[in-house]
Amino acid sequence: MRATVIVASLIGILAVALSAQTPRRATAPAKPFHIVEATIPEMRAAMASGRLTSRALVTQYLTRLGTYEDRLHAAIIVNPRALEDADRLDRERAAGKLRGPLHGIPVALKDNIHTTNMPTTGGALAFAGYVPPYEATLTKNLRDAGAVIIAKTGLTELANWVAGAPNPMPGNYNAVGGFGFNPYDPRPDPREATFDGRPALQTGGSSSGIGTAANLWAANVGTDTGGSVISPANANMLVGLRPTIGRISRYGVIPITADHDTAGPMTRTVADAAIMLGALESPRPDPNDPATTTCTPPPGRDYTKFLKADGLKGARIGIPRAFYYDRITLTGDRPGRPDGISTTTTITAGRGGLNAEQAKVMADAIAVLKQQGAIIVDPADVPSLSAQDPKDNFADWDFCSGADQAKGLDEGCSVNFKYGMKRDFNLWLTSLGASAPVKSLTELRQWNLAHAKAGAIRFGQSRLDISDEMDLEADRARNDADHRKDWLLSRANGIDGVLKAHNLDAILTPGGSGAGLAARSGYPIIVVPFGLIPNAPNPAFPAGFQAKAAPFGVGFTGTACTEPRLIELAYAFEQATKRRLPPVTTP
Repeated sequence: MRATVIVASLIGILAVALSAQTPRRATAPAKPFHIVEATIPEMRAAMASGRLTSRALVTQYLTRLGTYEDRLHAAIIVNPRALEDADRLDRERAAGKLRGPLHGIPVALKDNIHTTNMPTTGGALAFAGYVPPYEATLTKNLRDAGAVIIAKTGLTELANWVAGAPNPMPGNYNAVGGFGFNPYDPRPDPREATFDGRPALQTGGSSSGIGTAANLWAANVGTDTGGSVISPANANMLVGLRPTIGRISRYGVIPITADHDTAGPMTRTVADAAIMLGALESPRPDPNDPATTTCTPPPGRDYTKFLKADGLKGARIGIPRAFYYDRITLTGDRPGRPDGISTTTTITAGRGGLNAEQAKVMADAIAVLKQQGAIIVDPADVPSLSAQDPKDNFADWDFCSGADQAKGLDEGCSVNFKYGMKRDFNLWLTSLGASAPVKSLTELRQWNLAHAKAGAIRFGQSRLDISDEMDLEADRARNDADHRKDWLLSRANGIDGVLKAHNLDAILTPGGSGAGLAARSGYPIIVVPFGLIPNAPNPAFPAGFQAKAAPFGVGFTGTACTEPRLIELAYAFEQATKRRLPPVTTP
């Protein structure tokens, strides 16, 4: 139903576009501009030469949206005034005014980022149709850079902080828009236990890279608390950049926890990601987000000067074998149960590691790094992932995320996400003033229960429940202690530990697996498309269902504020490989 409404609205927008075109005198036809896999620099060059207008560019993207949206469910809403915005930017260009590096370029925002010309719902039914009273700082920055905000993308509802165990919400599902589908295999899962409409090929996280992968817009902005820029970028064969926390203002973004939340660009190329990062970053610290004092922007916020094809030459890249490449087994004392009894548990199944197909992709990637002049340090294990005792190992210290980790059952996990959600979500609701549909997390949970039959909580709301039971005063000390442990395992004994021990520029992680460590540390990571691997879940697909291959990239992770160096490394790797392939389902 939702896709039908969007497609119908697109038909109306395109009808207006066609009727607004005025006849022109016959001239030699210009070489047509094809948007499929077109880069932002190519779009800018075409507009600068007069070969392309923003209106024509937006019209082409709207046409693709109308063609593929009913299969992919990439958008929650399409900007009904996108063509008006494009026309205004074309007039400015004709008058000699260029706003910035995205002048006339259509981009999409995850639907937890405030816009005042379109609703911002977070995918939650309680916020359906809600237009916030103020715009996100990053939205303003994009407009100042000349971007056309063409659509709001689908997402896992409230950035996947609604339903965990016992009935976890599937990725890219929300009550407003339903399921999103990966363009590399946009079919529903046929297995009996999961035959509820969810995709057969996972989309990777709560941010949707679907539309960018399928060339429905030039780029999109996701948000990342535990990996939701990096994981979906990897799953949709995109470049994803999770920046250092504070590099991009979070003001006007629906939060989970300010201790780990950030926005970040998702693009088809590293160059596009560099351009987007510069446009998203504010020229000066945002008084509404104190974290924006953390990093100093490069001159002019120009990250394109770090696009160096020889950027890998002499770079020291570490290969963190423990957990990321090789399976680890932990043995030790687990935290005490509520009855005070401590038990010794051997994790016989182990954690992490790669299968044969994934290992082959990563061996090929390491060979490319060597060919490009990088110095490979192998192994270069992350201290907190090579530690044998579970209490010292990051792999055994996840964030509490479901009903099985409610109060009294949460000694073995970090409470920071569930504590931060209550703290920061309530602050966000307060910032909306009288217009807020609900006034607290408690009211949202009550609203969801009252509207369950309307589909508000199809998979329950266990994550909202375990957040709301937190006492912001009584549980503050526990949250602070857990947050310190998060940083200890992800920073001093994590990314900083391995980088300093081996004098590294970055570590190389397979697929989206480096997302969690980077997210908990608040440090930057960039993933680059590279390979394809079989989509072979357990339990297996039924006989006769021929699953398409799944994208599988590589990640470069560094310490705080090292985005310029990571962009150098990622760009050099991309230029040496150029492995991104557009999805064949959307030619």
